Amino acid sequence: MAIQHTYDVVVIGGGHAGIEAALATSRMGLRTCLVTQNLQTIGQMSCNPAIGGLAKGQLVKEIDALGGEMGRLADLATVQFRMLNRSKGPAVWSPRAQCDRVLYAREARKILDSQRNLDLKQNTIIDFETTGGRLSACIAHSGQRIECRAAVLCAGTFLNGLLHMGDWQLPGGRIGEAPSLGLSEMLMKQGFEVGRLKTGTPPRLDGRTINYSVCEHQPGDGRIIPFSVRSPKAVYDQLSCHLTYTNTKTHDILRDGLHRSPLFSGRITGRGPRYCPSIEDKIVRFSDKDRHQIFLEPEGWDTFEVYMNGFSSSLPEDVQFEALRTVPGLEDTEMMRPGYAVEYDFFPAHQLHYSLETKVIEGLFFAGQINGTTGYEEAAAQGLIAGVNAAQKLNGGNSLILGRDQAYIGVLIDDLITKTPDEPYRMFTSRAEHRLILRQDNADQRLTEIGRELGLVTDQQYDGYLEKKQKLNQITALLHDTRLDELAESGLLSDPKLKGSRFSAILKRPEADLTSMLKDSPQLARKVEEELDEDLIAAVEMDVKYEGYIARERQRADQVRRWEEVKLPVDIDLWAVHSMSHEAREKINHFKPKTLGQAGRISGVRPSDTSALLIHMKKLGHL
Repeated sequence: MAIQHTYDVVVIGGGHAGIEAALATSRMGLRTCLVTQNLQTIGQMSCNPAIGGLAKGQLVKEIDALGGEMGRLADLATVQFRMLNRSKGPAVWSPRAQCDRVLYAREARKILDSQRNLDLKQNTIIDFETTGGRLSACIAHSGQRIECRAAVLCAGTFLNGLLHMGDWQLPGGRIGEAPSLGLSEMLMKQGFEVGRLKTGTPPRLDGRTINYSVCEHQPGDGRIIPFSVRSPKAVYDQLSCHLTYTNTKTHDILRDGLHRSPLFSGRITGRGPRYCPSIEDKIVRFSDKDRHQIFLEPEGWDTFEVYMNGFSSSLPEDVQFEALRTVPGLEDTEMMRPGYAVEYDFFPAHQLHYSLETKVIEGLFFAGQINGTTGYEEAAAQGLIAGVNAAQKLNGGNSLILGRDQAYIGVLIDDLITKTPDEPYRMFTSRAEHRLILRQDNADQRLTEIGRELGLVTDQQYDGYLEKKQKLNQITALLHDTRLDELAESGLLSDPKLKGSRFSAILKRPEADLTSMLKDSPQLARKVEEELDEDLIAAVEMDVKYEGYIARERQRADQVRRWEEVKLPVDIDLWAVHSMSHEAREKINHFKPKTLGQAGRISGVRPSDTSALLIHMKKLGHL
């Protein structure tokens, strides 16, 4: 007789999406079971052991503000920290941490093991039971039946996963791990549309065989800025990364091996990530380039293994090895593991509501790479939202749906649902039209109240948020209310023309910065009365210096939000809207957006189409 268990929520998959989903539901009071194929690989970083980066760092900060764990795990495992885009405006500054792969996974497992309301089980889910169109149980490969009221599927690259390296093929979700078979076929029978994507990973090198003296040294920042407001603000030791380059000899070897590449022979059918192409794809697409950057990044404190960032490949192992040994510094290196590609099934996200619940099976939520994304951060963000909304559904609350002006998470989910990418989606700052109000430094100010209402933000985190908010408001008001009466002995504040000016007006000057002003002006320093944290100074400076731009940004966001409030009737006859394009009618019928704003963001729907639809709705009396 099959073993039977009963839970409120089952989370399927122990990757970054599954971790956040399971923690969210259990912390919101629901009995949760996380089922994964291998309990030893929970929290594993399948590719580069790094968290954050351009726009991804903003996602991690937002996860933390809502009460998620990725930021705290990254802080515990950091081996090098850098704030990217420092040379540009603060709207696009992005934190990035190179992490210790083993330490990150170990800390993730510890947090899951200690979480109340959460059980971990090693098994493979192959089927779902429904009652009246609503999920009622998950069926495991072993025959185990797990009754539940909701489930979050976070299968990563494991659904019908297939590994490629030259002529070599092997079923798998990643090297050394079996794929998940049968679940995709079952979901297709239920009416789901399934597609195929591809991702890849580069070789890992033995750091003891690398000649770093001919590579460019890439140190971390002098000070680590934690992702999480719950992490101690201390300076840690850091490991160095290094930079080197491919050359024409490297490219010649790779080019000669293209006929053995599954990417060019047709054996790989899934679309790969545009912004993280394999090295063989680079030399074809950018044939005018005679070199490409290669970052040599350590995988942890207690290993010599080095990640070869920029050299992802599915070429045969011998071609990879011959080519990488032409790279400066790698002439005598040894390859610990070759690169490979993995193909896997995904489900285009237009089949989801904005809560990430599927439209086909009530109570079933999707999160992570099966929605068409790539990257740990995108997966974790979706896992958190899916977990929260599964709990909200069962607890009778409203779904958490973040707007594009509230969070990068909102941009991510909206893009997935309205634009339905046909290649692995990666978050960039350029995808967000409200970058100035979605900075990495103000994620807590935007989202902590929401996390608190959900019960995910602890008392300690919330008290820290309130203290920071109070200081921000006090110092900002002080700068607006105080005029320069005492000229400084040197520097900007020694200029007599500035006497009588408000400090906020002076701070708006391009050459002004708050740190120097506090140092040069005894008058201002006396008013502040305390030594300010560097992060707090930066946040105040950005809010004051760019307040005019921020106000205009919020005004534009309010205008856009009004379109979001215009609900589209479920039974509206789009063919009666005569001035709407044929493509717009087809796309809106297919994706079924709930609001006029969502309809306007669908690829192929023009502003004139949404205007025509608005006029038609007014004629029918819907507005």
